Amino acid sequence: MDLRAQINSLYPSLTKSEQKVARQVLDHTDEVIYYSVTELAEYSQVGETTVIRFCRKIGFKGYQEFKLALAQNQTYKKLETNIQEGNPADFTQDIFNGVIQVLQVSLSLLNKQKLQEAIDLIDNARHVQFFGVGSSGITALDAKNRFLRIGRRSEATADSHIQAMSAVLLEEGDVAIGFSVSGSTLDTNDILAKAKKNGAKVIAITNYAKSPITSIADIVLLTAGKESPLEGGSITAKISQLFVLDLICEGLSLKDSNQSKIMKERTARAVIDRSY
Repeated sequence: MDLRAQINSLYPSLTKSEQKVARQVLDHTDEVIYYSVTELAEYSQVGETTVIRFCRKIGFKGYQEFKLALAQNQTYKKLETNIQEGNPADFTQDIFNGVIQVLQVSLSLLNKQKLQEAIDLIDNARHVQFFGVGSSGITALDAKNRFLRIGRRSEATADSHIQAMSAVLLEEGDVAIGFSVSGSTLDTNDILAKAKKNGAKVIAITNYAKSPITSIADIVLLTAGKESPLEGGSITAKISQLFVLDLICEGLSLKDSNQSKIMKERTARAVIDRSY
């Protein structure tokens, strides 16, 4: 199915607001596959509900299903173009360049003031809990490990039910940190909203400055390496998350460098006899 052709065929039957969305999609297809629903709504100068109605009008249950189909169309077209032009894919250089670029973009997106605010908030927290699902859930577990190495107690779990129960037990003086590349992950956003409702401060680490997660968060730290629906769990996006996590850990270590050094040595010695 050629999605662009389908949109064009249905264009006259759309409302004027829905046509604004259609026009944005048709004119900026390569960019739209990386947009959050909030971004597409803003660029189209309509509300988010209009974007959802547009997706349903052209045959999809929601925005994410529409983006997946759009990404598939673009991927197939690029493959056909490469085959026709006889362009061999140098994937090793492409991936290397992507990693370098995502770190450069991550640094350019860094708001040092917000980073310091997050570090101070974590440093003074009674309890810190990391949240995320899928690939971002793995980053949350990485974060717990990194915090443990510098003597900082925190919690993270891959089980969504335990995450939900943990969130409602957070209260004033606690910090909930959520990882979400898209910023539109329902489970993570729902969990963070529960934590905030009970008084906890929320830090969001996401690729999208304009996405549902940012309306929940007290502090937003931006990452790079935007993913299309066909690129979920990409290493470049993961590297950007880990870059921000490393910055937080280094900032916490500098709060008390002597104590951090002691904790690093102590935790290292705890597992030193587990290696040959």
